Parts: sequence; C-alpha cells; structure tokens
Amino acid sequence: MAKNKKEGFQSAAGLIRYFDAEEKTTLQIDPKLVIALTIGTIIVVTILKYLYPT
Repeated sequence: MAKNKKEGFQSAAGLIRYFDAEEKTTLQIDPKLVIALTIGTIIVVTILKYLYPT
C-alpha cells in the first residue's frame, strides 16, 4: 500500500513540473479576448444567417 502512495506523489510532482514549464513558454491569451472573439463570431454568423438564408 505504501508503494501506491509513493507512485502517486511522484506522478503528481511530474505533472506540476510539466505545467510550470508549459506556463512560462506558451502563448498567453487573455480570457477576455477569447470571450470577445466568441461573441464576435456569434454576431457574424447570425448576421450571415439572415443575409443568406438557406
């Protein structure tokens, strides 16, 4: 049983190290920008739906 606990801790430590390294090297996108782009896409699709009905 002690063996399982030890493996879980090592596995979690590896994931923490992976995500810490990833945060420093990846592109950071502001969540507000993602929401704004989503709303903009919805608006464009809705306008196109009314301009070009199927």
